Amino acid sequence: MPTTHYTKSHEYIRVEGETGIIGITDFAQAQLGDVVFVELPPIGKSLSKGAEAATIESVKAAAEVNVPVSGTVVEVNSALAESPGLVNEDPSGKGWF
Repeated sequence: MPTTHYTKSHEYIRVEGETGIIGITDFAQAQLGDVVFVELPPIGKSLSKGAEAATIESVKAAAEVNVPVSGTVVEVNSALAESPGLVNEDPSGKGWF
């Protein structure tokens, strides 16, 4: 059964087996406003806890998404390149990073 953990800076990690899925909380996306661009890390990149994993740009601001745990990127949500608004529509589902 998946377990979700949250950071004080409003990122989440949902652990499914040995994989962690990260994104931002509903609160964070609401504070950002309409997301217009998401820059994702390359697959295979090693990230240390607290490192910048992605950048989000919205009509209000730009923000970093930091990883809550150390690990290696094994997959990214390529749908965000074409539809960054998925972060607003479903941040804990289709809007994962």
